[in-house]
Amino acid sequence: MIKVSGVTKKYPARLAVDDISFEVNRGEIVGFLGPNGAGKTTTMRMLTGYLPMNSGSIEVAGFDVARQPQEVRHRIGYLPESCPLYPEMRVDEYLRFRAELKGVKASARKAKINEVKEQCGLTEVGKRIIGQLSKGYRQRVGLADSLVHDPDLLVLDEPTVGLDPFQIRQVRELITQLAERHTILLSTHILQEVEAICERILIINEGKIVASDTEENLHRKLHACSIIEMEILAEKAAAVEQVGRLGGMDVRNASELADGWLWLEIEADSASMRVELFNLAVAEGWALRELSEQQHSLEETFVQITRNKGGDS
Repeated sequence: MIKVSGVTKKYPARLAVDDISFEVNRGEIVGFLGPNGAGKTTTMRMLTGYLPMNSGSIEVAGFDVARQPQEVRHRIGYLPESCPLYPEMRVDEYLRFRAELKGVKASARKAKINEVKEQCGLTEVGKRIIGQLSKGYRQRVGLADSLVHDPDLLVLDEPTVGLDPFQIRQVRELITQLAERHTILLSTHILQEVEAICERILIINEGKIVASDTEENLHRKLHACSIIEMEILAEKAAAVEQVGRLGGMDVRNASELADGWLWLEIEADSASMRVELFNLAVAEGWALRELSEQQHSLEETFVQITRNKGGDS
């Protein structure tokens, strides 16, 4: 669906995007992440044809962004971070106007507008003036606009920025539903959104793509050792010694809890070594209350990949 090859973008004072290449397959939901100034917004603007590149090529659904911009724009639905709307227009009026601009046939226009209104939860506000709607509803209008010409690809830039928690949940659910019919490239600073929605993650830093993989694989590559937490009823010194005798394990922390239990934080070569710890507890007669692997967050992984890097976008 998307093929970016050797793309570079230079501004007079800096190099914003430095020879990047990546692909997004049809039907994927891909999270596009990066610190401020990493080149994320510049990349999305080049991808959608709003900004020219200095070198390289971008294809969307087999069409070249530079040579066939109208074909590309027909296949992209773009929701920018600050969605430009006409506040004096009513929702239905605005969507009719946008559908006409995007080339939706007059015979199909009414049905398509009703369809995207239903998808985006706007059926009851079609007669309302956009400027009188809440930010959450205005965001929905922008999303309906991006869908009205039935694009193959949805490019969503910070789709939940400024929304309250309830509105954020609603928009996330809507994006998940839209993924059944559209390829989605999602840019956001809210990493929980990526964890909840995306199948794969692209990370750009200082103008370069520094990671492209599933969240699980990124965690595995960056965190070679597993951290296992264990709570037992045992004497501290003896337990630390016994665990330390097991190959591939190292007790990083040991604390006696207020209720008499002993908490151990163990660095292990793999999470499968929990079986060895369980067998040790049985052999030593320790009561066992917890034996679990610490879960790494996407935030930890993102920070590690982009550590000591940054700038301003």
